[in-house]
Amino acid sequence: MSKEGISAYLTPAQMSKLNRLALNSRYVVEGTLAGRHRSAQRGASTEFADHRAYMPGDDLKRIDWKVLGRTDKYYIRRYQDETNLRVYLLIDRSGSMNYTSGEHPTKYSYACTLAAALGYVVLKARDAVGMYIYGEKMDAALPCKNSFNELNNSLKVLQSYKPAKGTAGADVMHQIAESINRRAMIIIISDLLDDQPEIIKAIAHFRKNLHDVIVCHILDPVELSLDIKRGAEFEDLETGERMVADPRSMAKEYKDLMGQFIDDYRKACSEMKVDYRLVKTDEPVDSFVRAYLEERKRLSR
Repeated sequence: MSKEGISAYLTPAQMSKLNRLALNSRYVVEGTLAGRHRSAQRGASTEFADHRAYMPGDDLKRIDWKVLGRTDKYYIRRYQDETNLRVYLLIDRSGSMNYTSGEHPTKYSYACTLAAALGYVVLKARDAVGMYIYGEKMDAALPCKNSFNELNNSLKVLQSYKPAKGTAGADVMHQIAESINRRAMIIIISDLLDDQPEIIKAIAHFRKNLHDVIVCHILDPVELSLDIKRGAEFEDLETGERMVADPRSMAKEYKDLMGQFIDDYRKACSEMKVDYRLVKTDEPVDSFVRAYLEERKRLSR
């Protein structure tokens, strides 16, 4: 019997390596459970936020008596509510995600495993995770829940999809940005092989809505280097167009163009304060997640 849900993507040993990791937001979030993240809601945590004028019915214990002594006016102390994080995983299943150079999993398979690992980390920290699956259109919008059972069900849905033929990444991202009306963390898992200016505008839409955004740029090592030692026939996985060429004669120009393509994404993300990471399919998923989250924690101190 084939494995389903999280067990189809992660082994017990991998889950054990992920157990003590946490994905923290760098920005104010809005959630529903007590947790580690600052919220835009005013509540009863110990971190002071601001004052507001006293109103009849307010708890007298919250009056700031020092301010009263200085101003002869009654003010209530308000605090940042500590809340859980809502994380949405956006998984690209466009045609180009079906590529593999042969030695490693397809980009789509890798993306699914990465989604499972990140979802597992999020839930272990008592935060909530949801999922969007898209290719030529929005294929599935799975609810943001604080439940391993829900994650398992979402991963079963993800498992049922294969890479599509085309892509409509930017349009779908705008649609998702419009649908999430509470500040959250958005993790885009994609090869980003699409209309680059439009994808960047879509990422900017999430930031305009004050979401914390992470971009996991998934590429096969051969896509970075074009390290193929003999002539080959290349096929566009989205259009079906074919071309015969000698990779050795165009490797340098290809690497220059790919390097510029990646740098443009990296620069745009930096300017928007979006966390960009290039992820190669030859790196074990659990190793990438551990290294990335430990680095993120270190840099946010």
